Amino acid sequence: MTLLFFGLFAFSLLVSFIATRMVRDSATRRGLVYSPTEGRHVHQNALPRLGGVAIFLAFSFTLVVWLGLSVLFPRLREGLAPATLFRIYLPACVIFGLGIYDDLRGASAYIKFIVQALAATMLFAGGMRVLDIPLIFGSHSLPWFAGLPLTILWVVAVTNAFNLIDGLDGLAAGSALFSTMVFFIVSLVVHSSIGALMSVTLAGAILGFLRFNFNPATIFLGDSGSLFIGFMLSALALAGAQKAPTFVAVAIPVVSFGLPILETSLSIVRRLISGRPVFTADREHIHHKLLALGFSHRQVVIVLYAVSALFAMLSLFLLWPTGSTLGLVLAVVGTGVWLGVQHLNYLEFGELRRVAQRTIDQRHIVINNLSVRRAIEELKLANELSQIRRVLVAAFENNDFDAFELVLKAGNGDYTSSSNDQARPLHWSKFPHMAAISTQPSWKLTLDLVNTSNQRRGSLVVYRMYGPRDLQLDVNLLTSEFPTALANALDRVMNTPAVFAAARQDSSYLAANL
Repeated sequence: MTLLFFGLFAFSLLVSFIATRMVRDSATRRGLVYSPTEGRHVHQNALPRLGGVAIFLAFSFTLVVWLGLSVLFPRLREGLAPATLFRIYLPACVIFGLGIYDDLRGASAYIKFIVQALAATMLFAGGMRVLDIPLIFGSHSLPWFAGLPLTILWVVAVTNAFNLIDGLDGLAAGSALFSTMVFFIVSLVVHSSIGALMSVTLAGAILGFLRFNFNPATIFLGDSGSLFIGFMLSALALAGAQKAPTFVAVAIPVVSFGLPILETSLSIVRRLISGRPVFTADREHIHHKLLALGFSHRQVVIVLYAVSALFAMLSLFLLWPTGSTLGLVLAVVGTGVWLGVQHLNYLEFGELRRVAQRTIDQRHIVINNLSVRRAIEELKLANELSQIRRVLVAAFENNDFDAFELVLKAGNGDYTSSSNDQARPLHWSKFPHMAAISTQPSWKLTLDLVNTSNQRRGSLVVYRMYGPRDLQLDVNLLTSEFPTALANALDRVMNTPAVFAAARQDSSYLAANL
């Protein structure tokens, strides 16, 4: 068997190498090239994107040769079931046809999902299905009406995951090669001859193509290649589930597909957080982020190869699952993913951290909000300038603002603070002098004070120094009810004839009352 697998690998690699060169040259002569889209793609030149044709041809021709030889030499079929091979190969042809159509004419996301769901249903009907989910349902087998949607979900997710990471030369094909090698090893361990046969054949086809796809690429994988490879790997995982122990069948594919699954999960979560459609293309994938950090094209691919190799190695540890092994794998994967995402500086996850911090600080936010709400209620009853001052100081001295300044306007009079700090009565500050805040980096918010009769009664300017701590206050409280309540209070006070006359004639009156 070892000689058979080695021969199939070498033959598939050779056919893929020759077919890739022929497809590349033919597509270039016919003008079937793909021009880069500004702002989205990183390549500069128009190149053919039908590399999947070469991989499919190499894979198919190698299997045909094996079937032909097995007729002449029946020993080559020992432990191998051609019927199982066809139950995987036929829906794979459907996916390949979808990829070719998308490469040449373009297919909408909905058409892709419908065809992929159809191919997944064909797998399910052929016996390749999600049998159980041990982490949720234990060892209980799932009924067909639960297994079918889960099978479709698995196939669609993995198929599109490899399509999603196909953004740099050699990235998707190289990552798939590591996963394919894992499946070959697992198939040997669990004595799944058909899984070993198909995985080693697929590995040879990918490696032969990779010679022309590694940076600088002369041909792209295209959807015909990425969808076909992703589908084949999802199908091989389902086929392996029939032979392998439950834990191995579930855990190893998930870990070995670590990079494409991580990329897909990040993309979906990012777009949901930012309110964008899930299927919107952008330049915020992992490889784009690494390019933005200063890595070259080739360096990014090598780094992500190393990540794929690490996931592949960790998945093989699960062939002999124990409590300590599982804990080690989960710890390494979890820590690596967490640190990696932190260094990629996604804005969406920074916003999640901010929301989490505000949740932790919610008690302080409630206290500060209540101080403003309490001030609104007290301003409704205030009839003297001294009362207004006490209410304002009480509202701001214990929250995150550092100063305020009140500019009054009543009738034709405009009461403002003078340039002399000692003669500025209409302010309050946490600093010894109001002028001190102007020497610090700070921002200010100006609230126009308009009463319920839509008359302007001045403005309130609040100041806050810049700092690492977020503002622990709902600013909407300050910009909605608070200005109106303060304007109405000032209206009552400043329209009192005695107060208004005294205020116009002597600013010391305001100093004494404010």
